[in-house]
Order: sequence, then C-alpha cells, then structure tokens
Amino acid sequence: MTELKIRDGDYVFNSAGTARRVKGREALLQRVLFKLTARRGAFPFLEGLGSELYRLGSLPPSQRQGAAQTAAAQALADEEELELERVELDGERLTVRLRYQGEPLELKLTVR
Repeated sequence: MTELKIRDGDYVFNSAGTARRVKGREALLQRVLFKLTARRGAFPFLEGLGSELYRLGSLPPSQRQGAAQTAAAQALADEEELELERVELDGERLTVRLRYQGEPLELKLTVR
C-alpha cells in the first residue's frame, strides 16, 4: 500500500508538482509517527485517531511512564502487523521500540 508523503505536516511534491508517495517501511514509520503525534479526538470523523501523549505533562512524574506506554499502545492498536515492544520516557524524550515483520524499528520524539 502506498501513502502520500508528509513532512512537517505538509504533503511533499516532486519537481513536476505531483505528490510523492511512500510505501513499505517508510509508509509504516510515517503512519506510526502521525498516530503518535496527532492529538486523539482532534479529528471529528476519526475520533480514535492519534494518541494522548500530549497529556503527559499534566500528570505527576511518577505516572508518566505508564501513561506513555498506554497512550502508545492505544494509538497503534490497529496496526496489526506491528508489535509494540517498549516505550521509554526520559524527561521529554520518548523512545518507542517496535517490531515489524521480525525487524526492529525505533522512533524518538519529544513530548511536552
């Protein structure tokens, strides 16, 4: 399956003005990053899309790691071929370790 390439929230176009597409691992990573960073409930017709990682800053520090794990699992629940192995929170730095078709993947992002 191919998807439109997104960078910094905008579609990416080639020199001919045609929207670029991504597939395979690149499409998966783009989709996962979008699901983790989009605010859950922000899309009126897709209320289950996104995560609640943006709420971590309002929680006591002792609850943030567990909440980050839960939010990531919830956001990626519909990715059937993806296994969430571990979520590590170090201050505002979030590392998400995944496995896709036996291959390890890792995403790092900032949460506030």
